[in-house]
Amino acid sequence: MRKRIAIKDHHQEIHLINQRCISVLVIMILLIILLIIRLVHLQLVNHDHFTTLSKKNWLDLVPLEPTRGLIYDRNGVLLADNIPVYSLDLLPYKIANMPSTLAEIAKIIPLSDDDIAQFHKELKQHRRFDEVTLKLKLSEDEVARFSENQYRFPGVRVKAHLIRHYPFVNSLSHVLGYVGRINMDELQEIDATNYSATNYIGKLGIEKYYEDDLHGTVGYEQAENDASGQALRVLNQIKPVPGKNLYLTLDSKLQSFVEQALAGHRGAVVAIQPATGQVLAMVSEPSYDPNLFVAGINNKEFQALQQSPDRPLYNRALRGLYPSGSTIKPFIAVGGLDAGVISPNDTIHDPGWYKLSTSSRIFHDHKRGGHGIVNLYRAIVTSCDTYFFTLAHNLGIQRIDAILEKFGFGESTGVDLEEEIAGVVPSPAWKRKVKGASWYEGDTLNLGIGQGFMQVTPLQLATGIAVIANHGKRFVPHLLLAEQQPGKSLEMQTPAQQDPVNFHDPNNWNIVINAMQGVVTAPDGTGFRFGKLGPYSVAIKTGTAQNHSIKNYNADEAFSASAYEEQSKLPEKLRDTTLLVAFAPVEKPQIALVVIVENDAGASQVARQILDYYLIGPPLVVPVAPVNPTKVQGNPHVVH
Repeated sequence: MRKRIAIKDHHQEIHLINQRCISVLVIMILLIILLIIRLVHLQLVNHDHFTTLSKKNWLDLVPLEPTRGLIYDRNGVLLADNIPVYSLDLLPYKIANMPSTLAEIAKIIPLSDDDIAQFHKELKQHRRFDEVTLKLKLSEDEVARFSENQYRFPGVRVKAHLIRHYPFVNSLSHVLGYVGRINMDELQEIDATNYSATNYIGKLGIEKYYEDDLHGTVGYEQAENDASGQALRVLNQIKPVPGKNLYLTLDSKLQSFVEQALAGHRGAVVAIQPATGQVLAMVSEPSYDPNLFVAGINNKEFQALQQSPDRPLYNRALRGLYPSGSTIKPFIAVGGLDAGVISPNDTIHDPGWYKLSTSSRIFHDHKRGGHGIVNLYRAIVTSCDTYFFTLAHNLGIQRIDAILEKFGFGESTGVDLEEEIAGVVPSPAWKRKVKGASWYEGDTLNLGIGQGFMQVTPLQLATGIAVIANHGKRFVPHLLLAEQQPGKSLEMQTPAQQDPVNFHDPNNWNIVINAMQGVVTAPDGTGFRFGKLGPYSVAIKTGTAQNHSIKNYNADEAFSASAYEEQSKLPEKLRDTTLLVAFAPVEKPQIALVVIVENDAGASQVARQILDYYLIGPPLVVPVAPVNPTKVQGNPHVVH
């Protein structure tokens, strides 16, 4: 018997189908709701965010580097310029494989190990969307070869830059300083936004001190790109604000002449305008070419400069510490007059030595047999050590320190350069702290003739002698004469006057200045090497820092023939260093001068050449002009 076949339950099937349809419909509705929510979220809530991301696919916000301000001398001669160069720049965020890209670029444009190392160093210092320079100063041939292959390198482009150029090369390098690539430490201190388009910053000198003024303000442009990332057009632009132009107090012609007069020697010269504190010349020899540091000096060149025994990188005018020698005597003398310890007519007998009653040590005068009867005038004219041993003993260390500090010794002058150091005015407290020893009366005597522990910089000495020239008026030495906002007129700087050095009797200044004139005019004056007095009056004081004891040595009067011969036989580094301070004309000083020549007796001759040049005019044989002097560009101004 056959089994019966069950009849289908149509109602059940319809119910099941309906349930499935309803489930599908609910799911579809939920998905549509989720899609709507997502669309609302994208279109409304995150509209700004995704609009920005979208624009980044075809728009670039590119920072624009401001033009660095120019630097001129007081007569409008251009000292620091900007010259155009081509560089190869990379945008890291647009480069997928950096090592491969660099390898391919090297096949087109030669890249040195220094180029690669510097690039990776800067890569760490910049954000991914900042341009980083791979190679600077591309040749025309390199630019042409890369342009042919530009399409192969998205995110890499040739770009025109302005970089710093110093047309006077070695001249002025210790004053101007130089710019160089920004390092990691500097990046932490600067406004990264304002330097987003800048790779260089002032490292030394004027370039560093006035960095904020010279740099300017960054600008921006919004550029439309094609599919490969190449700019098609500029949609919007905020122009950068150029840095200020600076006019310095320096006279570049005087500076060049001083360098020529000092050429072949190690030493320093500082010339100041006494009535204002303006620095007319500041020379440290030997010097160096700051242009080497702008694009990045290679290791071989840097080591050659750093290891040179002549130390060309060392700024002797600002950082050189020298024994003042007898150049300190006019300051001690005017202090002794004011304290009432001496008068112009007081005399001593100089047997050629001085001895303290409490000690068996004998302090010798530089002249064997002594100077005989000596008053203040003759003590300065002949540089009598015994007179100043006596004066130092009678003054005592506290009063000597107070006198020297009045003239600014032992502290920074405040000049607008950051590299200055303060020098040393020794005291009992200083000796205990630094030397771990007690102060002896013999230390006081040595200080009275500028020997012992005292150290001065050429700039300090120049500032001090300017105070004597001014009869006590003091000004902060400065290098900035005027500054100029882009498109505006010059803003002159006002000299900063300091507390004056006041004495009970103003005639004390004349007494010491008259004796300093006698250094040149008197028959037995120590300024005999300065030469016969010219058409202007001058007050000077000579000094010598002895580096090696020799028989028959005479520090300030003259080398005897045998002593001079012995000096010339010594290794150069052991020969004496000579110093000279001067100002002229005495009636109305226009220049205060300090000359220091290391291991040579030529300070007086160098000083005479400089004063003659400045007060009379160029000699018949004009010093060699600086290399490739650049004519004044832009809007020159002559500032007197």
